[in-house]
Amino acid sequence: MGLWTWPLFGVIIFICAVGFYTTKRIMVFERKRDQTNDSPIPVAIKDHPFTLNPIIWVYIAALVFVTILVGYFYATSSPY
Repeated sequence: MGLWTWPLFGVIIFICAVGFYTTKRIMVFERKRDQTNDSPIPVAIKDHPFTLNPIIWVYIAALVFVTILVGYFYATSSPY
């Protein structure tokens, strides 16, 4: 197992957990929506439409992960 195996597993598990959680929340929302004809957009989404977007959270998690890896390699490859 190489250096990238465990961090990759961690990222995969994190993305799967976030996806599972958001899917469950959407399923609950859809069940509630089926009970009514038309539901208004929630206030939280109206106020912060980008904050609740899971795609943005995946990009942020990947950016943090890559930044940590670059910092680690920079720190370990220092000639001192």
